[in-house]
Amino acid sequence: MSAPTPRRAMKSLVDPEQGVISRDIFVSDAIYEQEQEQIFARVWLFVGHESQIPNPGDFFVSGMGEESVILTRDREHAIHVFLNTCRHRGMKVCRYDEGNANVFTCPYHGWSFATDGQLVGVPYYREAYHSKLDKSQWGLIEVAQMTNYHGAIWATWDPQAPSFDDYMGDMRVYLDELLNSRDGSEGGAEVLGGVQKWLVPCNWKFAAENFTGDGYHNISHRSVDLAAIGPSGKGRRDNERHGARRINVAFPQGHGAHPTYQLEDIPFMPVFQQYPVVMAYFKEAYEVRQRRLGERARLHGHTGTVFPNMSMLSRQPRSIAVWHPRNAAQTEMWRWYLVDREAPQEVKDVLRHYYMRYSGPGGMTEQDDMENWNYATSASRGIIARRHPYNYQMAMGAENANDVIPGLCTDGYNEQNQRQMYKRWAELMDAASWEEISDA
Repeated sequence: MSAPTPRRAMKSLVDPEQGVISRDIFVSDAIYEQEQEQIFARVWLFVGHESQIPNPGDFFVSGMGEESVILTRDREHAIHVFLNTCRHRGMKVCRYDEGNANVFTCPYHGWSFATDGQLVGVPYYREAYHSKLDKSQWGLIEVAQMTNYHGAIWATWDPQAPSFDDYMGDMRVYLDELLNSRDGSEGGAEVLGGVQKWLVPCNWKFAAENFTGDGYHNISHRSVDLAAIGPSGKGRRDNERHGARRINVAFPQGHGAHPTYQLEDIPFMPVFQQYPVVMAYFKEAYEVRQRRLGERARLHGHTGTVFPNMSMLSRQPRSIAVWHPRNAAQTEMWRWYLVDREAPQEVKDVLRHYYMRYSGPGGMTEQDDMENWNYATSASRGIIARRHPYNYQMAMGAENANDVIPGLCTDGYNEQNQRQMYKRWAELMDAASWEEISDA
């Protein structure tokens, strides 16, 4: 057996103070393996939404880093996240994407596990094990910590990880914009339909940094803007930017957001002229939001990334993306679409069609992004290319904090969010424990 590869220090590769980052971190197999141990085995990761498992026995097979996990609800309605592997020889105990089951049975040797994770069935228990196997010790492996935040299920394998609230920090404000109803009521979202999944030959970090606040790449979507696929008939979105200030907000935990702050008292809502029922729904929700949130109603979420690999579009098309790492040059991309649970069915139907046109592997903008991430990964593999770092110097020194918008805020085009993301990435990659990392 070969000795494990020594962990590589990241200080020489990531320099947020100078705004330069080595291409090695996007293509090195050794660095990729180190990420699985130092990041994905330690941090809080998005698993799924409670609306995907409304009833006892419901399950949804998700992922945490490279691990397959089962999100399920047991007979007592409690939610669990289990490693999707049999304790006997490792075969998946659940091979379907979603469904309902009383037990999860391994197809290899037949061990069966209840929806609370307990081992309840062992073939030939008396004959083969002489009734001595302690079933209580061989249940499914459960995550160390789990939380249900406004319907979104998050988990971590690390019992020493900070609490979810501490890990998220003020990024919760922008997560609320995604998960709450359009009228501001708490946790009113539900998943619309299934989950889109597809493979892209790129490093997962390219997608994560794009969503954390890259407003600089609009040239990539020029053709979609000209096609005017948005329901407003203008551009690619639903034209809700008027009278607003677009900003980037970074957090010490590595999260980043690209929200909008409304400057004028003009209704800030999606524009669906062809669909009066949809317009009426959003108009009513907007008025309730103003009454409920007051001045806070002026801050609207847009894109963002919860470190390391959960990204969101809080407005339209309202969605969650998770960039599951598969190897240094491949990412399995998953996308959930959200709507208000209490919205009329006609509103949900219109939004579903809009979401499909816009995002996902068949959506027009996602295809533009994937082409960029694909080539950026392959272009970083060469011996010559790897001698030259990437430039992350946009708007360095322009960062500022304020009392209105939570987080380190910068107006205009900038790369502060990306610099903060890679700063936290390097800290975790180099740290032996959470105590070595400061969120100051």
